[in-house]
Amino acid sequence: MTWVKDWVGSSPGTHIWLLVIGITSLVIASASEGLGQFLVHRTSSNIHELNEHPLPSLLISGFWIERPSSFLLYVVMFELVHANVERWLGSMRWLLTVGGAHIAATLASQELVLLAIEGHRLPRSMTHVVDIGVSYGLAAAAGVLTYRLLPPWRYGYLSAVLIFFAIPLLTGASFTDFGHAIALTMGFAAWPLTPGAAGGPEHAEHPARRTKQPARPTEEPAEPPPDPDPDPAPGSQER
Repeated sequence: MTWVKDWVGSSPGTHIWLLVIGITSLVIASASEGLGQFLVHRTSSNIHELNEHPLPSLLISGFWIERPSSFLLYVVMFELVHANVERWLGSMRWLLTVGGAHIAATLASQELVLLAIEGHRLPRSMTHVVDIGVSYGLAAAAGVLTYRLLPPWRYGYLSAVLIFFAIPLLTGASFTDFGHAIALTMGFAAWPLTPGAAGGPEHAEHPARRTKQPARPTEEPAEPPPDPDPDPAPGSQER
């Protein structure tokens, strides 16, 4: 199974993230109902947790999903989206894109919740709402993946992504839907991090997958032609 090893090794961040989500999903699935509710609230990046534990809540919330039964779906999405983006951008630029989008979308969506509470459009209990998951990072990766495709596939993919995220916004959007829109926009804005923006080929492979070309042998300089026969000595004659 060398190809599996090569695939996992070419996108290590994606598979480490999946491994952690698998562990936390197993914890939730095996916990009692009360403990499960405590864990998802304690690891949420809601207004209460952001005020009490800002950095831990921002980071930890991205490693839990509320329904462990959906883990296999996330495996498929990670392999289709995250793994391909990480292999294309490289691990550091991939992490900057999805991590930045997760943090920005979380903060912006919770700010909307706070404004709605202050405007008496949402109950104050929403400060403790469950806000965990990996979908903001997926939305950002889906956005930047647009630049990986060639036309006309790019335009079909872009249309499908926009429709998928626009429908919830137009049909009773929640704060999570606004977060998805923000993360998707940040993915589109990550064009400067792509190989195409750096002046290289738009679909350049990850450096780890490039094969080293053998050096061309150097040609030895040709020997100079032999000198012509010397002039005959004075007084001699050719026969």
